[in-house]
Amino acid sequence: MAVTLYRVYRGFNPLRAALLTLRFRHMNKKIIQPTPFGSVGIVWSDINDSAKIVRVLLSKSGLSAGDQVDRLYPGCQMDSCMEIDAVSTSIKALLDGEDIAFSLDVADLNVCSAFQESVLRAEHAIPRGSISTYKLIAAYLGKPNGARSVGNALANNPFPLIVPCHRAIRSDRLLGGYQGGLEMKRALLEQEGITFDKSGRVECLRFHYE
Repeated sequence: MAVTLYRVYRGFNPLRAALLTLRFRHMNKKIIQPTPFGSVGIVWSDINDSAKIVRVLLSKSGLSAGDQVDRLYPGCQMDSCMEIDAVSTSIKALLDGEDIAFSLDVADLNVCSAFQESVLRAEHAIPRGSISTYKLIAAYLGKPNGARSVGNALANNPFPLIVPCHRAIRSDRLLGGYQGGLEMKRALLEQEGITFDKSGRVECLRFHYE
C-alpha cells in the first residue's frame, strides 16, 4: 500500500519508497464516532517523535470510515495519543457545526506531490464562510488552465476537514465532488453560512482568490 501511495503522490523512487514502506508498517488508527456524518477514520504515525496524520477517511454511502481504514491499512493498530485525541475532538466539533481551524502541522504532507501540497495549502487558507473555485485556485497558483488538476488534487486530498476541500466548487457554482458525498459537502457549507439557490448552485457575490 505504501509503495502504491508513493507512486500516486511522488513518482516512483525505490529507495524512498522503501523508507515510506517502513513508515507505513507502524501505522495507527483512531475512529471518531458518532458524528452527524458517520464515522471518521484517522490514520497516523509517530514520525521523529511527533504524531503525524497520513490520512483522514470519511464515511461514504454503504462504507464506513472504519471499514475503509481496515481495507486500505490492514496492519493498522488501534491507538491514540494526546495530539491525535485533540485533533479528533476538533473534528467532531467541526462536524457538529463549531468554528474550528486546524494547523497543517498535524498532517504529513510528505505523502503529497509538490503541486498537490501547494493546492492543499491554498485551500487550507480559505476561511470558514468563504468559498472558491477550482479555476480561481489554479489561477492563484499560477496555472490558469489548471482547474482540472486542482480538482484532482482536492479529490485525492488525504486530509479532508483538516484541509477544508469542501470550500472549493465548480465555476458554474455547482458543488463538484467530495469524498464524503455531495450531501455532506452541502451540509458543511450550510453550517458555515453558505446558501444555495433552488437549482442547487451556491449563492456567492465574491469568491476567495477572486
